[in-house]
Amino acid sequence: MGLLHCHAVGMAALLSCAAPAMAKTVPADVVFTNGYIYSVDRKDHVYQALAVKDGHIAYVGSNVKAARYVGPATQRVDLGGRMMMPGLVDGHMHPLEGGKSLMGCSLDYQALTHDEFSQRVRACVANSALRRPNGTLVVRGWFQEAMKPAGVRLTKEDLDRIDPRRPIVVRSTFGHTTLVNSVALRMAGITAATKAPPGGEIVHDAKGQPTGVLEDVAQDLIERVDPPLSADENVQAARASLAAMREQGITGFLDAWALDADLSSYAALQKSGELTARAHFAPLVEPATGTDVAGNVQRLKSIAAKYDQGPIGVDPGITVRNVKFFMDGVIAAPELTGRVLQPYYVNTGTKGAPDWVPGTSLGPAPYFPPAVLGPLLQGVVQAGFDPHMHADGDGAVHIALDGVQYVRAHLPHADFRPALAHDELVSPDDLPRYRPLGAVAVLSFQWEKEGPDTVDAGRDFLGPERAKAMEPAWPLYKAGARIAYGSDWPVDRLNEWFALKVGVTRTNAPEAGEKYAHPLGDAPGLPRPEVLRAITMNSSWELRSDTLTGSLERGKLADLIVLDRNVMQVPAVDIADTKVLLTMVGGRVVYNRDGSIPLKAVAGTVP
Repeated sequence: MGLLHCHAVGMAALLSCAAPAMAKTVPADVVFTNGYIYSVDRKDHVYQALAVKDGHIAYVGSNVKAARYVGPATQRVDLGGRMMMPGLVDGHMHPLEGGKSLMGCSLDYQALTHDEFSQRVRACVANSALRRPNGTLVVRGWFQEAMKPAGVRLTKEDLDRIDPRRPIVVRSTFGHTTLVNSVALRMAGITAATKAPPGGEIVHDAKGQPTGVLEDVAQDLIERVDPPLSADENVQAARASLAAMREQGITGFLDAWALDADLSSYAALQKSGELTARAHFAPLVEPATGTDVAGNVQRLKSIAAKYDQGPIGVDPGITVRNVKFFMDGVIAAPELTGRVLQPYYVNTGTKGAPDWVPGTSLGPAPYFPPAVLGPLLQGVVQAGFDPHMHADGDGAVHIALDGVQYVRAHLPHADFRPALAHDELVSPDDLPRYRPLGAVAVLSFQWEKEGPDTVDAGRDFLGPERAKAMEPAWPLYKAGARIAYGSDWPVDRLNEWFALKVGVTRTNAPEAGEKYAHPLGDAPGLPRPEVLRAITMNSSWELRSDTLTGSLERGKLADLIVLDRNVMQVPAVDIADTKVLLTMVGGRVVYNRDGSIPLKAVAGTVP
């Protein structure tokens, strides 16, 4: 690197940036050569070689110059043309819940008929080992929006027919809905007279009785039925989640709804040396407490004081610098809990001859009304936190952006990085607001395809124009918005490479069938460089680690992955089949698929 390309300041820094001939080169721990090293730097440079020393990138460039970094103890790895890129940084997930989804009873995100659903749950009922100590069966992986045929609605009676004596709790993959049987309702003390907490809904039938369906914050009412896991069980789930992340190539993540169980579990693994990804956490602010700015700030500061480990270092650590807010629910049916600017449509005809027209519902009232949100965000930002707002419908997005604008107006010099997660509908008038407000759109690319949640459970209720505008990645990109990626796991399976493929093509997997074989909407997919930047540099920016992670540049941390194919060159559909061969975090090998990369431990390996 020559002086003309050095951004350092001061004499000592200039000397450190001088051409290699001016200073002695220190041998690296490992040197990779003959690779397609996709840097994700400002110009997306591609290099041949990269050297790692003490957990940092000591050099990235040509094979010839990399030879200077080879000493007697240096490991040399010939990549044989394979692609290396920065490790993936998932900007929105729920890792502890994801770990739990890998254990116990699961419906595996399958599109099920009523009978198939009953058979799968009945099989779990027959296995006593799957029950909680209090007798409750918890079922995860219920893809509610994909129930067949479209429009199937389940109630407590469906579960009562499976087991009327013991409690059953079925958790939807979207995380916004739980279905329970009558026993579970009785155990929770939920009756026709029970009032839903702010930000939640207890669904009732025509007679005013609870149907067993609980939405959003109302799910908290069944904690007595499905109590928190033990500390040991949570650590087991966290350990399982990290194993899944290593295999995907994830080197950093945001837990976008961090409870104490999440923080304590990953802190325990960090203490034992088992934390293999940089862990960022966003504690939740409940809508019911929105007016208590001082109380929320005090609570958030106490959480950060307990768990945040300070500046990011070579070894994976923990930060608590983000705060989660739910602005609404989801725009998919049957929930329709996303806040929209224009009413959802209703069918005034019949099932056979539908007549969809605008109704009267905009979804639930804003979880944080504008008058509450602005001062609350201001207080959180002044305390040093970055807001991370779940905003699914265009009404919620509008309120969230107004909240950011309020803070910018009241704190014009504040350095904060607001995030809006999901953004499934965005008003055309709000698209150009992201960039000047410095708001990052954290999108889940895997939703940008035809599927049960976007076709069967979405289009009719949104109306034709909004249906075509769903998942506005391209309009956001064209408007200059910074786009990051978040899997939202376990809302979907943890499959980052399928999601990146969808981000490029907006198409489903071939096995999804002809019904879902076409691109979603009229907009094109994003360019491959933008898709990769979303899950590396832009998500690193979101989490304030962009000076250390997100690109392969000299001086940054050696968080990198090696792939079995070149995702910049293979047919776009093949990106979904990508396998990670090597995952390295801070120069430490945390995953080596079948030992395919001939590399010994650099700073210890994880089995």
